[in-house]
Amino acid sequence: GCNPLAETGRSKLQNQRAVLNQQILRAVRLRAGAENLLRATTNNKVREQVLLELSFVNSDLQILKEELEGLNISVEVYQNTEETFSIPLVPLGLKETKEVDFTVPLKDFILEHYSEDSSEYEDEIADLMDLRQACRTPSRDEAGIEMLMSYFLQLGYVENRFFPPTRYMGVLFTWYDSFTGVPVCQQNLSLEKASIVFNIGALYTQIGTRCNRQTQAGLENAVDAFQRAAGVLSYLKETFTHTPSYDMSPAMLNVLVKMMLAQAQECVFEQIGLPGIRNEFFTLVKMTQEVAKVGEVYMLVNAAMNQEPVKENIPYSWSKLAQIKSDHYKALAHYFIATILCDHELQSADDEDQQEKALSQLYDYMPEGLMVLTILKDRVQRKQLGKAHLRKAIVYHEEALRVCGLCKKLRNIDVLQEVLTAAHKRSLLKYAQLETEDDFLSLIQAPDILPKTEHKIETIAPQFSKVKVKDFFHRLGPLTVFSAKQRWTAPRTIRIHHEAGELGFSLKGGSPAQIYCLDPVCSAASVGLKEGDYVVSVGGVDCKWLGVNEVLEKFKSMGEQPIEIEVIS
Repeated sequence: GCNPLAETGRSKLQNQRAVLNQQILRAVRLRAGAENLLRATTNNKVREQVLLELSFVNSDLQILKEELEGLNISVEVYQNTEETFSIPLVPLGLKETKEVDFTVPLKDFILEHYSEDSSEYEDEIADLMDLRQACRTPSRDEAGIEMLMSYFLQLGYVENRFFPPTRYMGVLFTWYDSFTGVPVCQQNLSLEKASIVFNIGALYTQIGTRCNRQTQAGLENAVDAFQRAAGVLSYLKETFTHTPSYDMSPAMLNVLVKMMLAQAQECVFEQIGLPGIRNEFFTLVKMTQEVAKVGEVYMLVNAAMNQEPVKENIPYSWSKLAQIKSDHYKALAHYFIATILCDHELQSADDEDQQEKALSQLYDYMPEGLMVLTILKDRVQRKQLGKAHLRKAIVYHEEALRVCGLCKKLRNIDVLQEVLTAAHKRSLLKYAQLETEDDFLSLIQAPDILPKTEHKIETIAPQFSKVKVKDFFHRLGPLTVFSAKQRWTAPRTIRIHHEAGELGFSLKGGSPAQIYCLDPVCSAASVGLKEGDYVVSVGGVDCKWLGVNEVLEKFKSMGEQPIEIEVIS
């Protein structure tokens, strides 16, 4: 992992998040105590004091949650460092956790369940704890993703080895909610696994926002990162259905998936427009539909953010930013179509049918009395409809600026204000350039534009299979046999004597080899060997991972002398 003491902008934010989490935990405990006292007391004077204290605690908690929201909208820290003129993208902050000491519970379980000397596994336990510690500060690149995925896969082995379904292990996992800062504590390994998956998704969002959006490669990487983030969060929603942390609830994850796909769609539009937008009829038709699609997906994100129960905990500035982006991109769509109508008169060399078909695809309906072909041919009607679209664009631009001005957190993001203002001025300038005929005579209302994209954005499922990890506790034996679910006896030592070159039994199965066709009157049976026993060592050499042929080879290497084997039932 990264150096946790490094003074980078991102690490400072995470450190502030950790401090806020502790303060919120303290305030929540104070509130719980005050509420309990309020329920228990009948003394009016005490009740008045408790109510007063409760009001202070609640206001303190509200301030702390606002500070946490401020961290969640500190988008400029995560953006690419290159000078850019783009609306910022929103990343997710990593969930914070407390340290966990696996040493005593795992050592006790190895001794009790596996009947092995637990001191021999201290290095493996230390490796597991080091990996967990490193996962608290992953690097913001593919190496960081791979590390989080390897820990997630390692937890699968740990769960099978040490966490029986019938009892708890006494290991307490604490993770803080990314939006409310409230801690969730459980002895269930599912919380740990779900939180790691959330952080994989969050890290992908941070990688996406860091990409250089001034280059094609950077935008391609951003689209890929946001699609992968959406895929990871979808996987979390479908796999861990009962997580008690609110940021991982199905409703919240549903909104976050939509938000990441919207940001991917936004990057696709930027990608198409990066080489420059030619003022050409069919190019502008394509751009109109693409940008209308971005406006539509952000409108759906904003609607989802304002639904119960998500509305209470989603950062207010996020829903406002989604609203601003929806209005901004809708305004751009109307600006592009106004440019088509005002700058491109139908020439004799133009393909009339193609232009009519392309323009008609932009509308669900036409204003009363207007036909697409008539508009293409009639200069006055074209200009009137073009001006109507410009008026609508200006209305959307003004609404985006108004909402931005009302939100304190967004007001402080300079580049957002600059982009919105520049787009607004461009529409006003275009409107002013048109002939100043009496607009009161034009009662045309600009129709809505149909969104359409040639670049379908979908989630990309997490590819855990590409990350190769070795089970830290490989030495305990094959997982199919040596797991927390299985119960077996302590290893028994059996001394086998050859009887006319025969052992008195056969072996079967994979690893470990299993006793098969045991002769009930042979010497091995008389000293306690049973049908179905697993052979775990031969002559003091561990053979849990050896197959039948390899174990037989060991028997042969002993010659005619007695063989000591260890077996379990």
